[in-house]
Amino acid sequence: MESAVSTSTQVPDEFDRNVPRICGVCGDKATGFHFNAMTCEGCKGFFRRSMKRKASFTCPFNGSCTITKDNRRHCQSCRLKRCLDIGMMKEFILTDEEVQRKKDLIQRRKDEEAQREAQKPRLSEEQRNIIDTLVDAHHKTFDDSYSDFSRFRPPVREGPVTRSASRAASLHSLSDASSDSFSHSPESGDRKMNLSNLLMMYQEQGLSSSPDSKEDEGSGLSMLPHLADLVSYSIQKVIGFAKMIPGFRELTAEDQIALLKSSAIEVIMLRSNQSFSLEDMSWSCGGPDFKYCVNDVTKAGHTLELLEPLVKFQVSLKKLNLHEEEHVLLMGICLLSPDRPGVQDHVRVEALQDRLSEVLQAYILAHHPGGRLLYAKMIQKLADLRSLNEEHSKQYRSLSFQPEHSMQLTPLVLEVFGGQVT
Repeated sequence: MESAVSTSTQVPDEFDRNVPRICGVCGDKATGFHFNAMTCEGCKGFFRRSMKRKASFTCPFNGSCTITKDNRRHCQSCRLKRCLDIGMMKEFILTDEEVQRKKDLIQRRKDEEAQREAQKPRLSEEQRNIIDTLVDAHHKTFDDSYSDFSRFRPPVREGPVTRSASRAASLHSLSDASSDSFSHSPESGDRKMNLSNLLMMYQEQGLSSSPDSKEDEGSGLSMLPHLADLVSYSIQKVIGFAKMIPGFRELTAEDQIALLKSSAIEVIMLRSNQSFSLEDMSWSCGGPDFKYCVNDVTKAGHTLELLEPLVKFQVSLKKLNLHEEEHVLLMGICLLSPDRPGVQDHVRVEALQDRLSEVLQAYILAHHPGGRLLYAKMIQKLADLRSLNEEHSKQYRSLSFQPEHSMQLTPLVLEVFGGQVT
């Protein structure tokens, strides 16, 4: 039994660590339980030596000396007797062989720990520099105080309620009723619904609407001016971030523009995850005026064909619990996709993307325990973003073909999304 060969016993659970430890033999400061009693190092060593030598002591006085820190060397007989009286036991003393085995075991564990530490995946200095550069770029282009939002055209949430807005409001209220609306657990049963069921419900509601209740979906886009300014502002920040990605500025101007135009909305969706809340499925960007729900975005001309998968994407991305380093690397990988329309130097862009992908995989191995499948899940998010990008482009084109709405968009939005109406 291990306790039989231990030089010390565990401190009892009821021992108060705030109370000073006193040696039960001499009253000196104790260092722990030794051989079944609370003692100082001096009395521990004295008891071990006495037992191993089988020493026999005689008290020069009357056999009842009071042992203190100052006189404990004066009477070995009474000191040993006091050791036994407080419960110290020779059975707890290790033999020389046991002591050596214990030392060897401790050393072996130290060596194994050192070996594990040496074999632990580590980032190279170059990889660390790339991550630091991207994190710094994100900090410089993402203001988490959202103070600039007050400079946009103000949000206007009043106005006619379109059928898309009504359905979006239902989505928002039902997500409030269950913060786990996306749960597929067996026990959820009829009490919880996933987004696919909710969307089917809204589609049925739309089909059952009477002709008199149908409204012009293009009317009353009260949030369009504000959200157009928000998107224009976000595009500027994405451009600033891209310029700080190692190697991006060495690309031709044509390839830089092609990458930015085709990836901007995807990077904006990735960035927005930082403000997305799982509690109420909204984006909180400062004060109550800048808290955006699905209903608000429908008032800028978008429909649930985009917003339902967008919210689902935001939820699944949030649940990955990415480190900031992983998040910025994913944005960089997204932006540097060589298969974007208009890209000429595919090989060079792919090399830049591959370098970031290698850094991401190395980071996950070194810093994200249990993240064996995380890289694959993150890359899947890029595929999800492509689908969202395609739907966004379709809805944007429909919006921009209406002069009364395209005039609310900023020149930068019109240029990047390519929907300028002549």
